[in-house]
Formats: sequence, C-alpha cells, structure tokens
Amino acid sequence: MDIFTVFSIIGTIAFAVSGAIVAMEEEYDILGVYVLGLVTAFGGGVVRNLLINVPITSIWTQGMLLKTAVVAMTIAFVLPVKWINHWKKSEAFFDAIGLSAFAIQGALYATGKYPLSAVMVAAMLTGIGGGMIRDVLAGRKPLVLRDEIYAVWALGAGAVIGLGYFKSPVQLLVLFMIVIIFRMLSVHYGWRLPRRSLKYALAQSVHSDKQRAEAAKNEQAEGERP
Repeated sequence: MDIFTVFSIIGTIAFAVSGAIVAMEEEYDILGVYVLGLVTAFGGGVVRNLLINVPITSIWTQGMLLKTAVVAMTIAFVLPVKWINHWKKSEAFFDAIGLSAFAIQGALYATGKYPLSAVMVAAMLTGIGGGMIRDVLAGRKPLVLRDEIYAVWALGAGAVIGLGYFKSPVQLLVLFMIVIIFRMLSVHYGWRLPRRSLKYALAQSVHSDKQRAEAAKNEQAEGERP
C-alpha cells in the first residue's frame, strides 16, 4: 500500500463520518446520512478533477474507498449517542485529519503534471471542497469561508509538495502532522484571516444617518422657537 492510498483512506474515513454526523444533527434519514457522507468524502476530489481536467467518472474506479466510506458511515449511524458526543468534542481534530490527508493527497495527484499554482489549488479543493458542499447541503454557512484559518493550511501543504520539499513517505507523514498541528492551533487560538463586515458597517452608517437626521430636526425646532 503506497502513501497516496494511506492518505486517501484516512481522509475518506474522517470526512465520511463528519458528513454522516452533520446529517444526523440535521435529522436527515439514513439515505441523507449516506448522501451527505459520500459528498463530504468525495466532493473535493470531484471538484479538483473538474478543475484539472481529469474525468470525474474516475470516482467509480475507487471501489475500495467507496466501500470504506459506506462502512464508516454505517458504523457512525449505529453508534451510541455517547460515542457520537465524544466524536463531537473532538470534531475539529478529526476534521483536521481529513483536511490534512486530502490536501496532501490532492497535491500528490497534481504534482508532476501541472504547475505549482495548480498543485496548490488541487490541494486546497481536495481538502475543503467536500466540507463546503456538505455545509451547503446541510443549510449551513461553509466553515471554510467564515471560521478559523482553514484553507490556508491546505494551500501551504500543496505549496511545499509542489516545490519538492516533501517527497518521501516519512516526509509526507511529517507534513501530515504539521498541517494537523497548525489547524488545531488555529482552532485553539482563534486565528482568523482579515475580514470586513459590510453588514456591520452599513448598520453603523444607517444609525449615523438617523442620528444626523435627528440632530438636524432638533436644530430646526430650536430655530423655529420664538
């Protein structure tokens, strides 16, 4: 079993279970659990393949991974609630495992075939694509677009692999751990990318306009008094 397969299996299990648990949180039936789990596990790879012009039908050649995902989702569906709660408490950690594994897998998929920019994007889309589709289908705002630094670590993994700094299985395993550590640090310390809230700014602007209008009315009323 090569390192590419190892990362594929790790990412598939982590994201399939993640999707299944989100589906159960949203009270989907068992079909919804399987659909959301499969989308989470394979959605990023499908988006990546579309971008780098690889036939998306290649997903049907991944029989072992599909079976692995189905088994993982089935186990998650029948687990006692207490165990699922334990998973929820460690959700960010398992999410980091899936992100790291799939980011490295995506980068390895594109390395040697495409330029560095494509390797980085392939790593990012493989790492975050499934989770984004999962959140949209579950009616949630995608985590990657609103929460802690997330996609940056996938881009970083793609960059160092594309530049040839991490090649051997041991080096890739080290990178796997590094991405997990940085992802968990960003969760723990709440690291975020710069953001600008137009909603807040517009609300403040409307409030200021109202205050100015009130002040103008008061001044006019004062001027009209005898």
